[in-house]
Amino acid sequence: MLDPKIFKANDIRGIVVGPDAQWDAHGARQLGAAYAQLLTPEEFVLGRDMRVLGEELAEAFADGARRAGASVVDIGLSSTDQLWFASGWLGIPGVQLTASHNPAEYNGIKFCLADARPVPADFLTRLRHAASEVQVGGDVTGGYRELDALGPYADKLTELVPRRGGRELIVVVDAGNGMAGHTAQRALSGRSVEIVGLYLELDGSFPNHPANPLEPENLEDAQRAVIEHRADLGLVFDGDADRCFIIDERGQVVDPSVITAMIAVAELDKYPGSTIVTNTITSWSVAQAVAERGGEIASSKVGHTYVKALMAETGAVFGGEHSAHYYFRDFWSADTGMLAALHVIEMVREASVPLSELAAVYDGYVRSGELNSTVDDATAVMESVADVFSGRGEVDWVDGLTVRNLDEQWWLNVRPSNTEPLLRLNVEARDVVTMERLRDEVLDLVRQG
Repeated sequence: MLDPKIFKANDIRGIVVGPDAQWDAHGARQLGAAYAQLLTPEEFVLGRDMRVLGEELAEAFADGARRAGASVVDIGLSSTDQLWFASGWLGIPGVQLTASHNPAEYNGIKFCLADARPVPADFLTRLRHAASEVQVGGDVTGGYRELDALGPYADKLTELVPRRGGRELIVVVDAGNGMAGHTAQRALSGRSVEIVGLYLELDGSFPNHPANPLEPENLEDAQRAVIEHRADLGLVFDGDADRCFIIDERGQVVDPSVITAMIAVAELDKYPGSTIVTNTITSWSVAQAVAERGGEIASSKVGHTYVKALMAETGAVFGGEHSAHYYFRDFWSADTGMLAALHVIEMVREASVPLSELAAVYDGYVRSGELNSTVDDATAVMESVADVFSGRGEVDWVDGLTVRNLDEQWWLNVRPSNTEPLLRLNVEARDVVTMERLRDEVLDLVRQG
């Protein structure tokens, strides 16, 4: 079973349990065979997270690929950034079974070419067609071997961000029962960090809270723990641990755009004059910080495939998205929340002020956060918003609808989700009053439309 709706812009995601299931092990076997026929890899690395049916789906995908002649390097339980690492380390394509932050009944697949390079923009479309026609059968001709990549992954992170001099830190780590429970302790070992662990046990049913840090309620446990334990900072990961939200010592969330600015400045200090990639809804504070350090900004559509492609095209040293995806040229231009977390940990360790003061330097705007609405016709709703805002600012349709007013110092973006049936709104302004006025005006248009 393979419902065509599971093929998204950047990856595969769909329900795998219950009466509404959209794909299963038979579909995974078809996908494996189609993948091997399309890319013809001699060998590829395969990982999976702790989700429902993850092991069964991974085995079926591997079987289909091996029957089509590809050999499999199985790294077993893995965060997505650990899979990106393994692809770069081994120099072969990669496949990760995960549905990231989606609810427990979902599973999915992310893909990369050798050296963690993104697959082509049309790859998911071609894979959908190929999987619908492929015949899975015959003998298994591809090889199979298992490999432990966790230790080398942790060593690579340490190489890129060594432990610096300074005090011992207390760090709250909320894995949300996701893959950070597999990687965090190994990645943080030897850093003079006292870990206050929340939900480190791997459990794809997510019994404590959804592993989706984009929703504010899923950050509350870590925020309380930071205050209770007088921690220096908190880290909240999504299900496959490629994203990390960071909480300051006051229990307040540090906006991912601010984290992007902080790390961008650090990378520009190492690589002066380099390019930094942001997406269309990253705060203007990042561009200002980069300009002050003599760097260049390149703007991408939202989504890891687009950001990685632009990183490769421009040779950018670092990239950041509003959703807490952080990309590093030294990590094969792939996204890794854990490496971003290590950067911030070492900044705090070296600083004479707490994280809230380090972050405040780069936080000159007020943001709405991402607000989601379910709509019947996303295109029609965006066009109605464009009509209302005609003449009120510069308009572009690069990634959904964006309206910018440089004189009044605000912007707004309305775009369809790449992974869910939602329309997403982001607004930024210099002051709260302007941001709230614009936010409420657009939300009224969206939710009435």
